Amino acid sequence: MDRVVNFSAGPSALPLEVLQRAQSELINTHQSGMSVMEMSHRSKTFERILHEAKDRLKKLLNIPDSYKILFLQGGASLQFSMIPLNLLQKDHEAAYLITGSWSKKALAEAKKVGKTRILASSEEDAFRSIPSLTNASVSPATSYIHVTGNNTIEGTRITEVPKFGSVPVVTDLSSSILSEKINVEDYGLIYAGAQKNLGPSGVTLAIIREDLIGQADQEIPTMLDYATHAKANSLYNTPPTFGIYMVGLVLEWIESLGGIEEIEARNHKKASLLYEAIDSSPLFFSPVRERDRSLMNIPFKTENSETDAAFLQWADSQGLVELKGHRSVGGMRASIYNAMPYDGVERLVDAMTKFEQKTNATPGRGGLKL
Repeated sequence: MDRVVNFSAGPSALPLEVLQRAQSELINTHQSGMSVMEMSHRSKTFERILHEAKDRLKKLLNIPDSYKILFLQGGASLQFSMIPLNLLQKDHEAAYLITGSWSKKALAEAKKVGKTRILASSEEDAFRSIPSLTNASVSPATSYIHVTGNNTIEGTRITEVPKFGSVPVVTDLSSSILSEKINVEDYGLIYAGAQKNLGPSGVTLAIIREDLIGQADQEIPTMLDYATHAKANSLYNTPPTFGIYMVGLVLEWIESLGGIEEIEARNHKKASLLYEAIDSSPLFFSPVRERDRSLMNIPFKTENSETDAAFLQWADSQGLVELKGHRSVGGMRASIYNAMPYDGVERLVDAMTKFEQKTNATPGRGGLKL
């Protein structure tokens, strides 16, 4: 059967070239005579796979030598706990910028570990925007500031990194890692689940400044201590070997396209095409403030849920799948990660236009441009 256009928020589409490469190497990876899924994580072949993935990531993101690259498990959700367990010092607090569902969950886990405070929140605006930090401040006893760089569910993104002196910023880039240029040194810790822009589910990336490693209380479980994984080069226990191999192939694919600069240009082009279609539509509208719109996750709606459901059914019949919005938001959501080709977005825009014609749509509210 023909492959569909997959707009899933995660696990998400992978580059076809990467899938084909993995298929060709599945039973004999790197001429080892076995699959990467069969080989020992202590073998020289897998150690080479691991080192090449780290080296490529370091080059693509221009990661300084003062940072460690860790491949972990447990997803971003486990990081919600690991971060305060490792970084939240006694008699200190952690400050959280609340911009959506995932930052709320991260805060809830941190509260179980120690003292926290909300730096700012856009919950009163139904998370349709990123809150201003103009009047925000932190105390001298702040261990870190946590932000969610891109909000997968609500479709917003942070474009300015909070800066409060020497307080390290921790960011969840699960749905935007490698989608645009960042300055790694703006952050003390970057973490991301792989299943949106990096590879298959099961791998979690952490890029952590070395001086933040080793601060955990001695009572912390061994597997939850960043120092454990840094000392063991992400090989303390059996890592997700196939996932790391796939991450390496995705990074190689990004290199072959021209790196982050080219990926960012492509992502802006795709997002602009879809936002322009939404904003000029007589039927669809964006619930997100324009200046805070995500490049990766684009929610859109009509004026009623029945029309939304009809469009989703129509899109599915056109081979456009996984467009249903998160249950907390409703409507539609197109996740257009790095692997989404431009013609996939063109097909979505075409389906939207044809649906408007089918329903004899008249001019509506358009996009939210507050």
